Amino acid sequence: MISPSCELTPELREAIGHFFARIPFNQVLGIEIDELSSARVTMHLPMRPELIGNFVQGILHGGVIATLLDVAGGAMALIGACERHAGLPAQERMARLSRLGTIDLRIDYLRPGRGQLFTAHAVPLRAGNKVAVVRSELHNEDGVLVAVGTGTYLCG
Repeated sequence: MISPSCELTPELREAIGHFFARIPFNQVLGIEIDELSSARVTMHLPMRPELIGNFVQGILHGGVIATLLDVAGGAMALIGACERHAGLPAQERMARLSRLGTIDLRIDYLRPGRGQLFTAHAVPLRAGNKVAVVRSELHNEDGVLVAVGTGTYLCG
């Protein structure tokens, strides 16, 4: 894991929070942000009937699991990119940040998504000038590890 370069300002934390809160799909799923820092991002979503993938067992849909891990990983990559591009003029910085996207995402589903509240934690593994690699984990409310993900993000 890389070491964080600096502490997030309250303004940057708020801007990143608003950015992710405005994404319509995040709203549909009910993703909520708990923590945004240079070292870690934490998000959660409550279980709802609309998010069930296996109606017989009542477990969280695999696509929802992948999405939550990807959103948390993307936020972590965005934080790193914001910090790396802090010295650029605002217009150039925004142009670079607008290109943020997932290049690759690997999800390992370890256990069925049983529970009422699912929390994703993301930490940076590597942050380069153009690409960031982030590791994410998803736990239920009992702390059971449901899935892990490794995402590669274009951030430059």
